Amino acid sequence: MTAINDKSVDFEALREQAVALRREGLSRRQIRDRIHVHNNDILNRLLEGEPVPEWTKRPNAKDDLREKARELRLRGLTYDQIQLELGCSKSSISLWVRDLPKPPKRSREEASAIARRGWEATLQRRERERQETKRTAAESIGDLSERELFLLGIGLYWAEGTKDKPHARRERVAFVNSDPGMIRIFLAWLDLLEVPRQQHKYHLLIHENADVAEAETYWADVTQSRVEDFGKTTLKKHNPKTVRKNTGGTYRGCLVVHVQQSADLYRRVEGWWCGIVDASVSGRGLSGP
Repeated sequence: MTAINDKSVDFEALREQAVALRREGLSRRQIRDRIHVHNNDILNRLLEGEPVPEWTKRPNAKDDLREKARELRLRGLTYDQIQLELGCSKSSISLWVRDLPKPPKRSREEASAIARRGWEATLQRRERERQETKRTAAESIGDLSERELFLLGIGLYWAEGTKDKPHARRERVAFVNSDPGMIRIFLAWLDLLEVPRQQHKYHLLIHENADVAEAETYWADVTQSRVEDFGKTTLKKHNPKTVRKNTGGTYRGCLVVHVQQSADLYRRVEGWWCGIVDASVSGRGLSGP
């Protein structure tokens, strides 16, 4: 290994080597390994004045936006108008165009209208980003193994299902939820455990001023059963003093899924849950992703 502070080393000769390698397109790491100089300060001195090869530069996703923002500013557009056109933040626009001349002032009404359209464009951009994040996350899940569904169902039940209490013996499986996805997962979990569909009993909990018939039809479709097979719907009395958020066409109440003759299943679920807790606390079976 070459030591730069060794008197036998000619700094200028070493610099010539470093510059020649840089002009061949080598990165700092490649030059460092080639001439055996591992001190960053010395390497900086050796490469002083030499431009970085294009292939080593990290691409900047906002370069195109920056150029477009500067072009629009030179055409006399305000920050609000540029934001409306490009959908980027005003702080970024300010950073990109602050050295350019300001456009003439506009009336308050025109400025307000432009600002409003800019804000609407920002909301639309954020919504696109939000949906893209959700889509990417959903696609990352892939297929579930039977064991993954088994463990997921246990956690789901222990979070949302009926549980036994010392003061109220409830050794039966009953699951209540308003999320159709949760209901579908719970039913898939029961199928995995080979619980016959004949043991499933459903009934609806819903406010009396909702569209009860439509909700019953909706949940029958989710559970792939018939409305005629549902138990009696429980209607919650409407309190006019309460400002409820769960209204409108998307409100369909909560579905209750009962599993008949399920005392033994409930005991196993509770045991499985205790096993998950013990394994999590002790670290048994845990490994990194």
